[in-house]
Amino acid sequence: MTFEKFIQELRKTIQNSQQSIGDTMMAGGIKDMENYKYLLGQAHALQLINQEMMNLLNPKEDTKNDQGENGNVVKLDRTEN
Repeated sequence: MTFEKFIQELRKTIQNSQQSIGDTMMAGGIKDMENYKYLLGQAHALQLINQEMMNLLNPKEDTKNDQGENGNVVKLDRTEN
């Protein structure tokens, strides 16, 4: 399996899981508040994973920020001199 195919399948699985959670919530399949919170947490986790994966695959490079020219990004070095 190629990397691209793997990513496509993973994104498809994540989207299907998100859809399933949404369908359950919309159809009134929630048993109680604990179940609601669990499903909401699952949906948030899947959304975060999907977003982070897309950020890693499509990085937005801003050379000005990397060089610190506009002061919006501060890079901290944890090593002590």
